[in-house]
Amino acid sequence: MSMTKNDTTKEQKQEETLLVTASQTQEKEPGKVKKFFIKIGNWKFFRWCASVWARFKQKHPNIAQFLVFFLLSNGVTILQLAMMPIFKLLFELTDLVNIDFRIWQIGKNFDGSDYYVFNYAKGTIMSGGGGGLAYFLAVQLTLAIAQVINFFAQRNITFKANNNIWWSAMWYVIAYIAITLIAAVAQGFYKAPIYNLFINTWNMGNFGNLLADIITMIINCAISFWVFFPIFKLIFKQKKETKPTEA
Repeated sequence: MSMTKNDTTKEQKQEETLLVTASQTQEKEPGKVKKFFIKIGNWKFFRWCASVWARFKQKHPNIAQFLVFFLLSNGVTILQLAMMPIFKLLFELTDLVNIDFRIWQIGKNFDGSDYYVFNYAKGTIMSGGGGGLAYFLAVQLTLAIAQVINFFAQRNITFKANNNIWWSAMWYVIAYIAITLIAAVAQGFYKAPIYNLFINTWNMGNFGNLLADIITMIINCAISFWVFFPIFKLIFKQKKETKPTEA
């Protein structure tokens, strides 16, 4: 008995439906990694920790929010501490280290020399220079990558914001530029003494240079940490969803 065109079309549709259903079933099935974390999450200790945290968060929402902000910020700081020496080393392999980068002169240093907001004299720090354009780019690239990660992490995890992301991003960039300028001005006071202490006074050589990199980045991160939290409170908002009124 021959099949009609309509019967063939119906069979094809049924096969397509079965394939879609099978695909959806496979997608819903959690993978091995997800199953592993689900299994760990079901342990009594972690369930107890989750319940304690939920009660604490309900009783002290502002403190809980600050603690999450603190943990995420420290995670981003660790990332910065790892990236900064790497970028600095890579840029020092280029001719950028021999380019003088000193802009925005505002007054004088204690010794009478000109004070610059961004003061990176040419030459490596080990040779007595200021790192040149290479050091400046290493710092700014590290900060830029870290702050992009920090923006999304703090917005989605700490503050669970649902307001306009572009509005938040605009003010975040403005705050980032302002904080970068503040940190740059402050760096003019502590950068040279820290490097001089570790490299020359304590004669620690390359290891002292690495320690100075880490300490200067920690100071930079600390400035950002205390300034950004109140800014985040202002730009990351949770809008209450309005329920449609019944007729």
